[in-house]
Amino acid sequence: MSRFTIASFNVKNLIGQDKEYYRFQSYTPEEYAWKSDWMADQILTLDADIVGFQEIFEEEALREVIAEADARGIQANAATVPDRSKRYHRKAIFRKLAYGPYGDTGLAFAANVNDTGQPGQRRPGLAILSRFGFVGTPEVIQELEPPLDIPMSHLGGEEEAGYYTLRCLSRPILKARIPVNGQVVTVFNCHLKSKLGGFITPPGAAQAPETVLTAYDPAGRALGALRSALRRMGEAWVLRRAILDELEQDRPVMVLGDFNDGEHAVSSEIISGEVPFRNYAWMLRHDAKHGNDRYSRSENDQIQEAVDKVRLRSAEKVFLKRSLRDVVYTTAFGGVHESIDQIYMSRHFDPSWSGARGQMLYYSVFNDHLTDGSHPEAPYNKLASDHGQIMAHMELRKGPDTDDPSTGQ
Repeated sequence: MSRFTIASFNVKNLIGQDKEYYRFQSYTPEEYAWKSDWMADQILTLDADIVGFQEIFEEEALREVIAEADARGIQANAATVPDRSKRYHRKAIFRKLAYGPYGDTGLAFAANVNDTGQPGQRRPGLAILSRFGFVGTPEVIQELEPPLDIPMSHLGGEEEAGYYTLRCLSRPILKARIPVNGQVVTVFNCHLKSKLGGFITPPGAAQAPETVLTAYDPAGRALGALRSALRRMGEAWVLRRAILDELEQDRPVMVLGDFNDGEHAVSSEIISGEVPFRNYAWMLRHDAKHGNDRYSRSENDQIQEAVDKVRLRSAEKVFLKRSLRDVVYTTAFGGVHESIDQIYMSRHFDPSWSGARGQMLYYSVFNDHLTDGSHPEAPYNKLASDHGQIMAHMELRKGPDTDDPSTGQ
């Protein structure tokens, strides 16, 4: 068995100094220095083999932060890890203490196709950092061709119930195949649409009318929330479809990122898939001929296997069951503490499955920097992230040799 760690890190608006990313929002040189310093320390603290980053406006800024983390890690190694001249240098504790630099080759960046570069109206992308490199070229999913048309179900006698059409995701999904211990793990990094309302600015208007809070429009703002929820769930389905493509090829899958919803939200359950019922034999068959026409025991087993083999497991939930802790949170606002950042994994990492190839050993949450920005005594922190970082400690058995990650052959 080989161990590796995988983390999700919403950095909160990484961009160079004196660049307006949102309206009137930018970093002074001093603020940028503070933010990049904090990020480098967080990366060093995580020391994860694979990291999914969200809210990256510029690849160059992220590379600078990673280089700084590497420099600090190398310096820490020199101070704490004995060289080969010391007879005790092989002790396991030093392998755990040693920081492994990422270098400049294992980073895949996905820019946002909606980002025009116009100051004040920027759109963030995301990235995956891997100490193991990649198998083939990571894939970016954002523009949908053909568009996703979601037909609404008929409720009565109407001939046409309408469609919801999604042509482009609000932010990209980044898919990367990563070689780990002779196997290939497919990693998806995502940042789904937020809960902020989707408001429409009429032609010639300066802003959407729903944003004028002095003329508060509750129905209009509710409609904006509806638009955002529809988009978030549509994006979740696009991600789910890509996940199923990998699972159908029996590839271990891990999904991480900012879901902008809790574990039990509809969008999150679209990504993870259904949880199988304990017993389908008590359910009426889909083609029932009478009131006691139910699925057989063999059909129950067939259905449970079909559902379970494509279901993802929540790393956080697995951890909570093992640790007997009550709660983990990655955001805090308005007195609400919740986890909207997640790591999901396929059953290849579920030791209760006979075909498992590995398991999660532990789950870490780094949220000491979080403050509730709505609290008068805990002001909004512009420079550190408004998300906690999460990391799964994984174990994977050795597989056959992987293809050369540099060629993808």
